[in-house]
Amino acid sequence: MDLAKHWRLRHARYRLEGQRNRLTGEVRFPPAPPLPGETEETWEPYILKGRGRVYSFSVVRQPPEGFEDQPPYLVALVRLDEGPLVTAQLTDCDPDQVAIDMPVEMVTRRLRDLGPTGLIVYGYKFRPIVS
Repeated sequence: MDLAKHWRLRHARYRLEGQRNRLTGEVRFPPAPPLPGETEETWEPYILKGRGRVYSFSVVRQPPEGFEDQPPYLVALVRLDEGPLVTAQLTDCDPDQVAIDMPVEMVTRRLRDLGPTGLIVYGYKFRPIVS
């Protein structure tokens, strides 16, 4: 169990918090350290709206270790309205419902369970926009 890692990632996972460049307005996700030539003040925290469109997707039928109880499940690249491309699981839809350019929204859901005495990890997934 790596509680410290999950604690450090909580803003990105639960609020979809990225960063915005104070000079150019560019938005990036996930947050990253400054690049060479930049300072800590170059980027400011920025909470993304959590809406976007499916850029690409795939159905996972043979999951990696730790996700054996979830197949089949959908994984997508989502182009957020602010620009960043995010990899995330799609939820609340069947594989035959998903299409490229489908509008989606972020939801917080259980990602995995690290055992009977371990940590339950929550984070972001995307679902079709509910009207």
